[in-house]
Order: sequence, then C-alpha cells, then structure tokens
Amino acid sequence: MENSSTMSKSAVKISLDLLSNPLCEQDQDFLNMVTALDTAMKRMDAFNQEKVNQIQKTVIEPLKKFGSVFPSLNMAVKRREQALQDYRRLQAKVEKYEEKEKTGPVLAKLHQAREELRPVRDDFEAKNKQLLDEMPRFYNSRLDYFQPSFESLIRAQVVYYSEMHKIFGDLTQQLDQPGCPDEQRERENEARLSELRALSIVADD
Repeated sequence: MENSSTMSKSAVKISLDLLSNPLCEQDQDFLNMVTALDTAMKRMDAFNQEKVNQIQKTVIEPLKKFGSVFPSLNMAVKRREQALQDYRRLQAKVEKYEEKEKTGPVLAKLHQAREELRPVRDDFEAKNKQLLDEMPRFYNSRLDYFQPSFESLIRAQVVYYSEMHKIFGDLTQQLDQPGCPDEQRERENEARLSELRALSIVADD
C-alpha cells in the first residue's frame, strides 16, 4: 500500500511540475493538456487514498487483531504442558510407592502422594479438555473471520480499477486529436525528434 501511495503522489507532483513549466504560459493547447493531466492525477490520488484507507480498516487491522490472539494461545499451550509435567511427576511418585512393600510408613506416603496427585491431575485434565475443545473451533473459524476481509479487499480493488479506467478514459478523450491515428502521432514524434537530433547542441562528437 505504501508503494501505491508513493506512486500516486509522484504522479501528482509530476503534473504540478509540468504546470509550472514556462511552456504552459506560451502554449494554450499544452496548458490545456497538462491541466487535464493534473486533474486526472489528483482524482487518481484521491481514489487511491480511499482504497488504502479502506484496506487498512477492513484488512490490515483485522489481521493484526487476529495475530494478537496467538500469544494467549501459546500461553495456554505452555500452561497445559507445565500441568502435564507436574501430573507425570506426581503420578510416577504414586507408582513408586505402589510398587513398594505395603508397610505403615509406605502406605502413609502413598496416601499423601495420591492426595497431592488429585488436584494436579484435575488441573491438567481441565486444561487439556479446554484446548481439545477450543483449538478445533479456533482453527475452523479462520475462514469465517478472514472471508469478510478478503471480500472487502476484492471490492476495494474492483472499485479502484473501475475508477482508474474511467479517469484515464476521460483523459484520453480530452487529449486525443480527432482524425489523428496513433501511427500519424508516431511519425510526427519521430520527425520532431529528428529535428532535435539535427541541432548542433545535441550532435554527436
């Protein structure tokens, strides 16, 4: 979008520079042509800015908002992984006591280990269930989220290029000389270029 704005601003500057050219004061036809070009370039720049603003609002900003979800999502995954490690560690502790001879002290430690395991297991299962439930919904919602942005992008481009076609069509009608085909213009331009080349100040050394 930045390149598009730069290009349209440059086109406006070129037309303004041409308007300040002394030739515009000397040749009314040339002034009329440059004025028509300047009007077209300003119309192009206005529509381009409108397109840029619309894309910023309906495409770029929603993409940024969607991207802001990922840090929270990554944090939820990390919390689930930490809960899993805690669960495995206490589960291994319980299994160790279960394998030992069932003496009084061992049974007491086994009971304590099981009590420690229960809330940790519940915490892991809750976090795991949340991710299993929400991750597929998040993944499947991408199209519903992005589709309006894509549609807006397409509409903005269609409107812009339709207007460009109209602007330059109008400009062509203003600049075209009736009864002067392109081949004739090319011959006239070549003739003028030959005259310039024949001048001593541009002659080859």
